[in-house]
This record gives sequence, C-alpha cells and structure tokens, in this order.
Amino acid sequence: MSRTVDAVVVGAGHNGLVAAAYLARAGWEVVVLEREERAGGAVATEELTSPGYRHDTFSSWHPLFCSSAAWTELGSDLRTRGLEYVNAEDVVTATVRPDGGCVVAHRDPRRTAEALTGPDRETYLRELDGLNAHMGLIGELLGTELYSPRALWLAARLCRRLGVRDTVAFGSRLTASARGWLESRFEGRETADLVAPWVLHTGMTPEDGGGAFQLLALVGSLHGVGMPVVRGGSDRFVAALTRLIMDHGSSVRTGADVERILVRGGRAAGVVVGGEEIHARRAVIANTTPTQLYGRLLPDGVAPRRATEQARRFRFGDRAGMQIHLALSEAPRWRGDARLSRAPIVHVSAGMDAVSLACAQARAGLLPAEPTIVCGQPTALDPTRAPAGGAIIWIELQETPYRPVGDAKGEIDVGDGTWTPELEDAYAGRIVSLLARHIENIEVATVGRAIISPQTLERRNLNLVRGDAYSGATTLDQSYAWRPLPGYGSHATPVPGLYQCGASTYPGPGLNAASGRIVARRLLRTGALRRRARAGAGRAS
Repeated sequence: MSRTVDAVVVGAGHNGLVAAAYLARAGWEVVVLEREERAGGAVATEELTSPGYRHDTFSSWHPLFCSSAAWTELGSDLRTRGLEYVNAEDVVTATVRPDGGCVVAHRDPRRTAEALTGPDRETYLRELDGLNAHMGLIGELLGTELYSPRALWLAARLCRRLGVRDTVAFGSRLTASARGWLESRFEGRETADLVAPWVLHTGMTPEDGGGAFQLLALVGSLHGVGMPVVRGGSDRFVAALTRLIMDHGSSVRTGADVERILVRGGRAAGVVVGGEEIHARRAVIANTTPTQLYGRLLPDGVAPRRATEQARRFRFGDRAGMQIHLALSEAPRWRGDARLSRAPIVHVSAGMDAVSLACAQARAGLLPAEPTIVCGQPTALDPTRAPAGGAIIWIELQETPYRPVGDAKGEIDVGDGTWTPELEDAYAGRIVSLLARHIENIEVATVGRAIISPQTLERRNLNLVRGDAYSGATTLDQSYAWRPLPGYGSHATPVPGLYQCGASTYPGPGLNAASGRIVARRLLRTGALRRRARAGAGRAS
C-alpha cells in the first residue's frame, strides 16, 4: 500500500501542527502522523483527578504563542475554529517565601516596581525599557532561520541600532547567568525573589550561562502579554489547529507510529508507517529530538557520520520535571496577601539561593528538601475548568531527579530510584505540606490528586527523554546556532528534503510555534522560487 502527498510531518506536537497548518493553507496536501492516540504532544487536557475537573497535562500557559508571529498570522483562522484565550488583567505572578512574605508582579511594570527596594525600582523599569526598545528586532530574529540572509540582515540592523559599545554589552547579556544579572543590577532581594524562579522555566539554573537574557525576556512577556490560558483547556488549541489542517484538505492521523523515513536518491522521499509507504513530493518534517531522528528514523549511513555522532551526543537535562494536579472543592484560600488568589502562577520559594540549592540537590540525584514549587491556578482565570465553586491547582516541579538516589531531607526512602506509586505519594505529600503553610484549605478541600513523575513524562512522550520537559538541555552550548546540533544548527537537515522542528531545534522550548513556522515558510518560499524559475524558463523558450 502507498499514497503520495506533498509533505509528511512526523509528530503532532504543536510545532508539527503549526507547520502543517501553514502548508495546508497554502494548498499543500499534508499528512501529520502521531504515534500517540491524541495529537498535541506536550499540550493536552484530561480529567486526571475527578469528573468535571479539566487539567492541562504537561504545558498550560501560552504567553509565548500569544506574542508570536504564528498567532498574528493564524489567529483569525484559529478563533473561528473555537480557540479563545482568557488572560490576567492585573496580577500575573507572585513569589511567596517560607516566612509568608511575598512579592507580586502586575501587568503594569510600574506597579510592580513600587514593591522593590529604593533604586531597584528605576533599575527594573530601565532594564525592561532597554529590552522593549529592541524586542521587535530580537523577536523577529528568534522567529527566523539563523542560517539565512534574513537573519544576517536582522542582526546587522540590530547592531547598527545599538552601536558598537551596546552591541558588545548585548553580547555579554546573552552569555551572562541569571544570577550574574540579578546580583550586578539590583541591591535588594525582592527582584531576585520575584523573578529568579522563572529561570527554571527556561530549563536553566540561576548559574547557567545564557540565563540572563532569557529571564529578562520572560519577565518582559509577563508584563507585555500576561499569562493567557485557553478557555476550557489547552486541548482546544490542538483541536483548532487540527481543524484548520483538515479544513484545507490535509489530515492528522493518531496511533500512527512511523517506523522509518524513506530515502531515495539521497533525498527524503516519505515514511513507512504500519506497513504503508507514504511518499512525499516536497518534504518530510520531523517534529522529534535529534536522537529519535538520527538514531531511529533514518536508515544507517544516510546522514553524514558527523551529524549522526553529534546527534548521539545530544544532551538532555540533568534535572527532570514532575507534576502534581489537585482538584479542589473550593477556591484555594491563601494566607496573607489577597492578591495571591488572583495570580495565575505563584512560586513558593525562599529565593535565588534556595533555587540554586534545590537544583544542585536534584543534579546530585536527591529529592530536594524544599524545591521551588510552581503553583498554577488556571481556574483563577478560567472557572469553566472545574465544577461550580471548585478549582484546580497545576503544580510543576522542575528540580526533580530522574532516578533519585536519596532524599536531601533524609525522610523518604527512594528504594532503587524507580518512581513507584509509594514514592510519588511520599514526595507529593511533602509538596502539599509545603503549600499548606500558605494555602489554609488545601488539604481539606482536595478531592482528587494525580501525579506525573519524570518516568511517566518520558513514557507518555518520546521527546521528553529522562523526563526532560524541554527536549534537550538548554545550556548555552546547546542553544541558538548550536541547536539542534553544533555543526547543523539549521532546521534543514543534511539529508535533502528532510527538515526538523520542535523544542530540540532553534529557538528552543516553549509554546512559541517558531520552529514550525520557520520550516513551513522556508518550504513555501522555496516552492515559490521554483515556480518563478519554471515560469521564467517557459517564457525564455
């Protein structure tokens, strides 16, 4: 059995779906193939705990997508297919310390700065102003193939705008750590308490090079975009993209595990799935990690040996992710500041040093004694996700060992390091106890709990190797021009006709849709150039 289409997309993560949507809208016939029984990759909504409680499994918040070029270009089509966002209009995030003190961020940066110490108020606003002055160009660069004339033109334009001295200073910012930035700019602890936990959302620690710029960009997005969530659950984002693809004559197939990529005449020519050959006239797009692409999907000897060896050395994070989902019979009641109940995300943390310590403990294979708790409150924005009067809490832990060898607090027996239900319950109990210091009704109001361990993350998504929610370490040596591979930083692989997108590629993880858009636009531009060349040849003859 065989069929022929214009393009095959391997993997229905959001970047694969976005690429397919662009191509389908342009008239290409595209088939998206997903091994799991649902599309979406790390975007899913499930009744994990109790009926009527709709939890976003894996990712939840969409500020990067809502500030992306893909949303600008596809937004109208997606809205007509049921995608609707709700957003925070005032409080966007907060950090609560163990002693109950807190720092709160508002959409308005000036209101946020009012809570900071003396000179830090003006410094905070000045840092944001410096970012915003050039964010248009920087954002376009983050959405452009780095190995392209367009990227070179954008970079040159940015350098001209900045001037020599500020260009050098910007390079320093790109390589600086979050700790270096915070400690060199701010005098009080409030700014670091508020924003340092956010560096974990980039896959980095406060000490990792490159964290300064990414942290500042995240902070800027909190003020500029807020913390939007999809009304009714993130699965409606997936459903809207799928409908858009299908409405333009293309298809999304789930439960379809691609066995290998077909290569003929040195060019990617299609895939084999379930014994069927699907041929691709124009392109195969792999929304996968380099380890999957070069180690499993491509036949031996097809890719250059250098690329295969680099893919084998592709590193995944040395910390894993873990989630705890709670269903509550009533809204959480925070002690102290009433604004905490309105914050989409509250970090529970003793500050930057505590973040660094928990990261170090996790890297050493220990369950952190007091990890940074990312306490998401989707129902603060979207009450439809729970029965009337109820609420859900979305907890993310980004300082978790994949296979723990011990407990930093000396209380939990980790056994052989396997995340058994008993180990999951014990560690989740620690997290809930830490939250109970600040949420007075969390224990009595909880009517359901679901735990997603690092090993469960890996089992449910092939791209989340070792529970790495970012599909590859995001340290500086594996970012920007060196992502996905040091010698192959382009989305075009060394195999003609084969492209790669997803969190393992530039510009990296996050629900930004950038790599899917980059691949689609490159293919459409190449197709247009070929059509013009053929038309010119026809006129010349």
